[in-house]
Amino acid sequence: MEEMLSKEIQAGLDHARAQSLRKASRLRLDVEGRKYAVLRMWKTGFSVAAEDAPHLRGLVDLYDGANHLFQCLIVASAEEAGEMQYEFKRATPVATSAALDFERDEQAPVALIEKDSAIA
Repeated sequence: MEEMLSKEIQAGLDHARAQSLRKASRLRLDVEGRKYAVLRMWKTGFSVAAEDAPHLRGLVDLYDGANHLFQCLIVASAEEAGEMQYEFKRATPVATSAALDFERDEQAPVALIEKDSAIA
């Protein structure tokens, strides 16, 4: 048996679901200084509350709390159930250190311990 809900009740349920997702998620999107809460994220994209986000496109930063996770190139794909869905064109993980331009030898010393003249 299938029950039909009125549009008002369905809209209220969708709004309550979006609010609970927004509170539970630590993910956020930073677009030119403006921040948007990410409701859900999957391998190829993420969703933001449709009422909060315009049709975003271009380069954005994705954070988990204070941790910068990805610098992403995105495009808006669809609006569904009060969520604006975006797809990654590119999602580059943020590195914590600069890239090396040389090969590091596995046998190289990690540090240099100098001989202290007072101990010897």
